[in-house]
Amino acid sequence: MSSAKELTINVLLACAYFTGIEILFRMTKGGLAYESSKYLVIIFVLIGMFYRGVSGKGYAYFIYLVLLVPAVVVASFTLSLGANFRTSIFFVLSGPICLGLAALFCYDRKVTHQQLHKIVLYILLPIISTTTYLFLYTPTIKDRLSGTASNAALSGGFGPNQVSTILGLGIFCVVVRLVLKSPTVFIKVFNILILGAMTFRAIITFSRGGVLVAGIVILAFLGTVAIKIRVRRLVPLLVSIFLLAGILGITWIISSNQTYGLIDKRYANQDSLGREKKDLTTGRWQLFEEEIDGFLEQPFLGLGASRIKDKRHEETGQKLPSHNEVGRLLSEHGLFGIICLLILVFKPLTFRTNNRRNIFFFSFLAFWFATINHSGIRIAAPAVLYALALLNVTYEKKSVKHRIGKTRLQEQVTSDS
Repeated sequence: MSSAKELTINVLLACAYFTGIEILFRMTKGGLAYESSKYLVIIFVLIGMFYRGVSGKGYAYFIYLVLLVPAVVVASFTLSLGANFRTSIFFVLSGPICLGLAALFCYDRKVTHQQLHKIVLYILLPIISTTTYLFLYTPTIKDRLSGTASNAALSGGFGPNQVSTILGLGIFCVVVRLVLKSPTVFIKVFNILILGAMTFRAIITFSRGGVLVAGIVILAFLGTVAIKIRVRRLVPLLVSIFLLAGILGITWIISSNQTYGLIDKRYANQDSLGREKKDLTTGRWQLFEEEIDGFLEQPFLGLGASRIKDKRHEETGQKLPSHNEVGRLLSEHGLFGIICLLILVFKPLTFRTNNRRNIFFFSFLAFWFATINHSGIRIAAPAVLYALALLNVTYEKKSVKHRIGKTRLQEQVTSDS
């Protein structure tokens, strides 16, 4: 029985690690393939399901996976002759398939509270490596500035949107460690330094998505902690919040100085001359409108997997991938896409009614939903974090020896759950 439990946590830790290291692999071309992390997550959860089975209550995610199939059939008729069928299909469906299989494996899977924190740590560690690489890649900032647009030169030579997203996830993980897993002053200072460095690198990518998502997810986490603890025990949490605010304020001042104030204009939606830009979403809203038009064109079966990108290339000559998973599901899957969205939104909420012990539930869901609306599922992170929200968290009894070294706030959160 113990070996079976070890298999579960090992699968989850492997998924967490390759979620955190995915962008570093892409930046350095160190992975087996561009989408290797998503494929590895799929392989890991399939191994886990083979040995540990799945919960019968998670059947909705099996339905979700089946509903993705018709779009593949439709695509075999609608994709242009110049499109590579296999590559196009895998590019848009690897993320949704990764999400569905990971959710199927994680649904109602029991892990302890300490194991959940270990999973968060395994996500964080490779993101720290990514942050270190970014400092080594661009040690000086001012000579790499190029206006207020997203800056690949400051993002390790890779896509700023994805770099910002993974750094935003890392910021959330560090905040979790700082609030709940920093029992000594040394560890607090160490986590503060990591948080400052990671936030700085996320901000100067000039990609706002990941930074804003980090803010949303952290608010969801702090709100959950505040609800779980009693009013008279809010003081440690308030201290942590003021500390976080101070760190972020100082980091922003440094970022503004290093970018000659361009980052301030970026977040004010201005160009380098201070003129307000017309489109706050940097073209994403137009892409979303095109996807809605595609849904209205074929509302039942949809246009077919990857067809919206293919169609955009035919009409404009630009190969622009979808940045919004909601719009892509509607346009390419039609009615089946609507059902998929309903499953993804409401199934976790029904699960939550009987399983309230996962302190990161709303944080994980917030990360998934916010990320798919500005970046799709182009990396494994939103898929894996969505699945982790479905874990059935248990609180093991703590011995006196085990409690030594634990932060006071951590004990309060555990005891009040």
